[in-house]
Amino acid sequence: MNQATGEIVSAVVTTNNVSDEQVFSDLLEINEGQIVQVSGDGAYDQRKCYDAASKQGATPTIPPRKDAIIWQHGNCKAAPHPRDENLRRIRKVGRKKWKRDSGYHRRSLSVCVAFRRKTTMFRLKVIFGGKLRRRKFDTQAVELFIQCAILNRMIQTGLPESYKVTL
Repeated sequence: MNQATGEIVSAVVTTNNVSDEQVFSDLLEINEGQIVQVSGDGAYDQRKCYDAASKQGATPTIPPRKDAIIWQHGNCKAAPHPRDENLRRIRKVGRKKWKRDSGYHRRSLSVCVAFRRKTTMFRLKVIFGGKLRRRKFDTQAVELFIQCAILNRMIQTGLPESYKVTL
């Protein structure tokens, strides 16, 4: 999701046996624009998710799990790993402050890989219902992509343009 507009910029439809982190890099590669920040919950606290975000030039804002350990210690010659930097910051200021400072909470407005109750996806479910009408997987995927396109069009035409007025 684009945080500024609320539009869905990439989507992947999978079967139940495919986990979110397996399609994480696909979602990033589909996107045509520049990705500045990638946020996700603890399920994305995996090397391949961090690597995919870094490959795109994005800052990964993924909270390490509570029992997380440093992957790459400071005495090695490689650059600090983004996950380790997040973990060090959490240890220094606490998880709550890290989330606020890093912009992690913005994901609840836009970023959502799976159909969870986030603002944009909640809007999609309210408008189109939470169930698919097609029976075959391929036609279900088409149905979801069409719903995303319709929601984006509604967002483009229905959101007010706001700007600051100075007196």
